[in-house]
Amino acid sequence: MNDLSGRVAVVIGGGSGIGRGIALGLATEGMPVVVADIDAVSAEAVRDEIVGAGGTATVEQVDGTDRQSLGRLAETTVAELGAVHVLSTNVGVVADRPLATASETDWAWIIEFNLLSAVRAVDVFLPHLRASGGPAHIVITASLAALLAPPTVSGVHLGLYTATKHALLGYAESLRGELADEGIGVSLLCPGMVRSNLVATSARHRPARHGGPLPPPPAGAPAATMMEPETVGPVVVRGIKANRLHILTHPASRSFVEARHAALVDDFAFFAEA
Repeated sequence: MNDLSGRVAVVIGGGSGIGRGIALGLATEGMPVVVADIDAVSAEAVRDEIVGAGGTATVEQVDGTDRQSLGRLAETTVAELGAVHVLSTNVGVVADRPLATASETDWAWIIEFNLLSAVRAVDVFLPHLRASGGPAHIVITASLAALLAPPTVSGVHLGLYTATKHALLGYAESLRGELADEGIGVSLLCPGMVRSNLVATSARHRPARHGGPLPPPPAGAPAATMMEPETVGPVVVRGIKANRLHILTHPASRSFVEARHAALVDDFAFFAEA
C-alpha cells in the first residue's frame, strides 16, 4: 500500500497521545482522516491541527469499547467519505495493580479496553475494508510490552497491561495470516515510552460498569527520553507502506527482546537434553 494519498483513514482514540500522532502522520500523506475519540473536544483539537497544516480531517465521537458506537462511526464514515482504507485502533488503559491483588473487576476493565476494543473495531470495520476496492490496512496499537514482560516500569505494576498486550500480539499475527490473501495488511504497533496522558485518561474514563472514574494520578515529570507522539506517525506510515507485522518505534530496545528470546531458546535446549 505504497500510495496513501486520497485514501480514507479512521483513527480511533485519535484525540491524544499515540492516536494523535498517527492521525497527524496519515494526514501528512494526503489521507482524509476521521479523528474518532470519546473526548470530542480533544478530537476537535487534532482535527484543527490537521486542517491548519493543509490536511483534511473530520471528527466523530465514539466509544471504542461499544460495538454499536463503532458501527455508527463506520456507517457515517462510509456515507460521508465513500470508503475506509486504513483503520487505526488505539484504545487502551493502564492500571497499577500487582497481579496477586488484582480483582476480577480490574481484569474485566483491562481486557475490555486493551483487547476487546481492538477485536470489536476490526469486526465492525472489516466489511468496509473489504469493500474498499483496493489494498487496505489495519494498525493495532499495543506496546513494547507485547514483546517483553517487565513486572514494573518506573514503579508501576504492568502485569495486567502486559497480559493484554501479549494477547494483542497473538491476535494481530493470526489476523494478518487470515487476511493476507485478501490484500488487507495487519500491523501491530509496539511503541516504547511515548509522551502521553494514558494514565490520566485511563482514570478519567473508567466506565461505571467497571467501577467508575478513578482519582487523577499525581502529576509527575515525564522522562526526557520519551518519544513525542508526532514522531510516531511517520514510523506508522512507513510500516503501513511496507506491510510490516511489527511497527517498532524504539530500535534500541532490540537487545531486551533478544535477551528474552535467548532465554526461550535456552529452555528448549534444556528440555532437549536426555
